[in-house]
Amino acid sequence: MAEETVAQTGHCMKCKEKREMKDVEEVEMKNGRKAMKGLCATCGTKMFKILGNKK
Repeated sequence: MAEETVAQTGHCMKCKEKREMKDVEEVEMKNGRKAMKGLCATCGTKMFKILGNKK
């Protein structure tokens, strides 16, 4: 997949900045929306990013 090669970014609540995620995994929430979860590459805090529309 092309999404795996592109660095995923999200807002880290601990760093209070936009950071790159490592160990990224695409998940589906209970309501059917796609999301990405991973760890902050700087501090290791869990990060969660909701993606676009349902698919």
